[in-house]
Amino acid sequence: MNNPQSNNRVIYLRERNFEMLKKDLMLRNPLRAVSDESGYILPEGGLGAVVARAGVGKTALLVQLALNSLLKGDNALHISLGDPVRKVNLWYREVFNNIGSQFHIEKIDDLWNELLPQRFIMTFNIDGFSVPRLDERLTELADQDIFKPQMILIDGLPFNEGQIKRTDLHALKELSEKFHSHIWFTVRSHRHEEPDSNGMPIQISEFIDLIDVVIKLKPEENDIKLNVLKGNGQLSNHNLALDPATMLIKD
Repeated sequence: MNNPQSNNRVIYLRERNFEMLKKDLMLRNPLRAVSDESGYILPEGGLGAVVARAGVGKTALLVQLALNSLLKGDNALHISLGDPVRKVNLWYREVFNNIGSQFHIEKIDDLWNELLPQRFIMTFNIDGFSVPRLDERLTELADQDIFKPQMILIDGLPFNEGQIKRTDLHALKELSEKFHSHIWFTVRSHRHEEPDSNGMPIQISEFIDLIDVVIKLKPEENDIKLNVLKGNGQLSNHNLALDPATMLIKD
């Protein structure tokens, strides 16, 4: 007959080992050097934009921002405008497996299963997306005690199509404040476009006062540089980049 105390001890050790592993990964994460004391880059209620051409690494960066949040114990909501849930999940698994390989984590699948309940994926068609509709769905999830995010990531906001207005950005900030969360979104740029007079991407030029952090991904030689166009001093003073082979952030 099993000893209940012995079983409890095994569970405790397993949980402790996971907590130690998560803390170790957070300490090794280059994002730690550019985060505040609470581990965030954005202020609560803040908006962050990741700008790049197609295929440069916007989704990979969003995924790593989300994973960093999951390791902290926060809930992360990933919203994809166009891609199905399966494709988004493959992005997470690929990036997470690359992290496991980089740091030689033997039980990467066990750690993934530990983090999975903290992540929620939503998909919308671009034409069917609106901030009020997102607010409605999030409120339903929170009211039913199903899911309440501290990190919200929106991949594919249609700035180029002119569908995003200042009222939408105001509404996103209000949504972020309502859920005491941080919101990151991607912005697709184009090679031939020149920035505005302040060096900002033209897609978000008229909204720049509403955005707290702007990161532009730019391929340079053997790296994809994270150029901070707007943000805190800590973020601006670090030479972060994505490794094109693994799409992982490096300092």
